[in-house]
Amino acid sequence: MAAGAAAGVAVERITVGRGMRMKARLALDAAGDYGSLRGTEGTCRAEDGTALYYEVDEVPADAPVKRRLRRKPAPPATVVFCHGYCLGQDSWHFQRAALRGVVRAVYWDQRSHGRSARGLAQADGEPVTIEQLGRDLKAVIDAAAPEGPLILVGHSMGGMTIMGLAELFPGLVRERIVGVALVGTSSGRLGEVTYGLPAVGLGAVRRFLPGVLKALGSQVELVEKGRRATADLFAGMIKMYSFGTRDVDPGVARFAERLIEATPIDVVAEFYPAFQTHDKTVALQRFADIPVTVIAGDRDMITPLAHSEAIKEALPGAELVVLESAGHLMMLEQPETVTRLLTELLARTGAVPAPAAANVGGHGRSTAGSAARPGPGS
Repeated sequence: MAAGAAAGVAVERITVGRGMRMKARLALDAAGDYGSLRGTEGTCRAEDGTALYYEVDEVPADAPVKRRLRRKPAPPATVVFCHGYCLGQDSWHFQRAALRGVVRAVYWDQRSHGRSARGLAQADGEPVTIEQLGRDLKAVIDAAAPEGPLILVGHSMGGMTIMGLAELFPGLVRERIVGVALVGTSSGRLGEVTYGLPAVGLGAVRRFLPGVLKALGSQVELVEKGRRATADLFAGMIKMYSFGTRDVDPGVARFAERLIEATPIDVVAEFYPAFQTHDKTVALQRFADIPVTVIAGDRDMITPLAHSEAIKEALPGAELVVLESAGHLMMLEQPETVTRLLTELLARTGAVPAPAAANVGGHGRSTAGSAARPGPGS
């Protein structure tokens, strides 16, 4: 998997000294404010007792509220953002910056990621499951958004978490969820993903990779030292698998690198097997009667376009938008486009006024379907 990245790094080593590369990274870390946005902090407990960290961005108190005669104002809609594997809530930096003050939003770190605690069930030897992540999301919703309409946004593993929630809590979907955005995610068959590798030998890689990750996870300190020692190669791999083009902003590429390298190797090992057995195609039907936006990158090698097309096939009423020249971290690579699509979804649910969606630009090709369910304020 490292061959393409290694070639690029080899050229860089010839032309740029190691000390200069380190100074460049430090300069990018200092110059960029990516991941600096903070909200009202909160912590809740998962079913197994794991502490889950979240933050809430509230709508200003002086924002206009629809009132009905002699009735208490309806609770505002809340957008809940679920991040992907080896990332954290800060991966939504650009969307968070755009939506602050526009809509109530909750950002949370999945177990063993970001500021959330290590999974207690995993400490006892239990494997991570998508169903467990779905229950974690339910705990966050109960704590941070106990009432009012919900719009769920999930990237990669975060989208799978939303599917896990739908499978376990159909009543919640029916009663409160008014919109869903699934970004670069999959409803199943992840074991067939080639990651851009040739078919020859891929079967052997799939057979041995879980065992290799488990072995690496048992030698955390040694592996983390190795990751630091091979930082150039690691950064090259992240860029290759995260973005669809080479001309991504260096500050954004460095930000993605920092997010991913913050995930310990034993966490990587704990979560990987859950993806190989993930299958939530049936659970998608819970969203058949609400607005759903599916966003895919046509150069995504982690969850290829075919996986978003499969979600569209399971949900004919969903809108599928394919971002050209976009990789897996499309919300960082093409932030304006992703933000516009999310804002349009919020407008369709009634969570924000329609003009707000029209003022955000971007590019992508869309396959639209119909979806109908009254949103808040309809």
